[in-house]
Amino acid sequence: MASTDFGLHPFIDADGDKLREECGVFGVIGARDAAAVTALGLHALQHRGQEAAGITSFDGTEFFTRRGMGHVAENFSTGEAMAELPGEMAAGHVRYSTTGGSGLRNVQPLYADLASGGFAIAHNGNISNAMHLRADLVRKGAIFQSTSDTEVIIHLVATSRYPTMLDRFVDALRLVEGAYSLIVMTNDGMVACRDPLGIRPLVMGRIDEGDCKGATVFASETVALDIVGADFVREVEPGELIEVDFDGSVRSHRPFGTPASRPCIFEHVYFSRPDSISGGRSVYSVRKEIGAQLAIESPADADIVIPVPDSGVPAAIGYAQESGVPFELGIIRSHYVGRTFIQPSDGQRTTSVARKHNANRALVEGKRIVLIDDSIVRGTTSLKIVQMMREAGATEVHMRIASPPTMHSCFYGVDTPERSKLLAARMDVEAMREFIQADSLAFVSIDGLYRAVGEDGRKSKCPKYCDACFTGDYPTRLTDLSERETPQLPLLGEKAA
Repeated sequence: MASTDFGLHPFIDADGDKLREECGVFGVIGARDAAAVTALGLHALQHRGQEAAGITSFDGTEFFTRRGMGHVAENFSTGEAMAELPGEMAAGHVRYSTTGGSGLRNVQPLYADLASGGFAIAHNGNISNAMHLRADLVRKGAIFQSTSDTEVIIHLVATSRYPTMLDRFVDALRLVEGAYSLIVMTNDGMVACRDPLGIRPLVMGRIDEGDCKGATVFASETVALDIVGADFVREVEPGELIEVDFDGSVRSHRPFGTPASRPCIFEHVYFSRPDSISGGRSVYSVRKEIGAQLAIESPADADIVIPVPDSGVPAAIGYAQESGVPFELGIIRSHYVGRTFIQPSDGQRTTSVARKHNANRALVEGKRIVLIDDSIVRGTTSLKIVQMMREAGATEVHMRIASPPTMHSCFYGVDTPERSKLLAARMDVEAMREFIQADSLAFVSIDGLYRAVGEDGRKSKCPKYCDACFTGDYPTRLTDLSERETPQLPLLGEKAA
């Protein structure tokens, strides 16, 4: 999902121990059959959102939208579906739902006919002051069609007093707090932007051959560029708006200056696909290095290293290589278990764990094992997997986690439980070890995590990443934008940064 639905709390993975990115966005302009290109790009981003998918296209005269619940392939795999989406510009979105928030009215891109023309928007992130903005807009007569915070941006654009669409868009974003990567389509072309802190990711690419030669592409991850045959150009910079016209001209605007960025460090830990590049670094290589840091900081006297599939695999490889303890696939995951949502009881939730994972008994029996996972949220899955290893005959189970303890909720587009349900917020490491019934438990340190992404360590006065879920240090906007001021024209005008 782009964002948190109002007054509702997001679903957590049925296991209870995986933080979930809320959505993925993709856009292309200047491509023949742009919607087909977008559908292919969304396939590569399916891991970022599996509840629903949508695509909006523009044929130069009219906007067309197709949205549906379920995976991309369920909604955009036929010629008939693609025929509903003509044009050389399209944007798409994959999302996770929230409690009470599923349904087609919240599936993006969202579209509105404004006085100046069509306006379609796809959003990854979370607008933290959306409820305040929404309440103010409703008092002034706005009528909302969804419960998504993304719709707030549409209303802010519609009510702005600036003369051009781009300036109205910037005016709206100056009122917005939180995290966002946005792809917007208008009658004039496409605009892509990131919030001033760059919390959520967005990259830019170009297709230089075939029927789509000259097309500009935007996506949440570089892997989506790879799958559509686009060359990586660069990341959209924090606070940057990139405007692309139908003639292929590209203009960059910096309406928010150049504040220090704070991209989400959990992209490296879990969210991004391992074959993506984030912040100029291979996600796979960073995850291996996190495992190596774990081995240095928290060695264990063991016979084999076992990943909790699939997210623990790269870190487990790094741990094994650094420690010299052999890497083995001691847990086999079924890839044919459908995504299940949080159940009303822990008993039902743990049933889904058993269906997803099974111990490789012949390998585990009689062994001292190190289990590597990316995170612990509630602790339920970790407990069941430790029990599974013991039942399979493991003599010792040492759990190692490839991130620091998750002690705080995220307000920037990641679905986490309230803090009272985070295991690390309620217990110290020893109590957590007892809870999951492991022989030992250790997390990579915050400095070790920063070293894995190429830093010397975390600089508390100016951390390079948003790591609030570990540290409670929430990034803030540099200026108080809660009160809307009388516009001082022009905002951007014809000037490009």
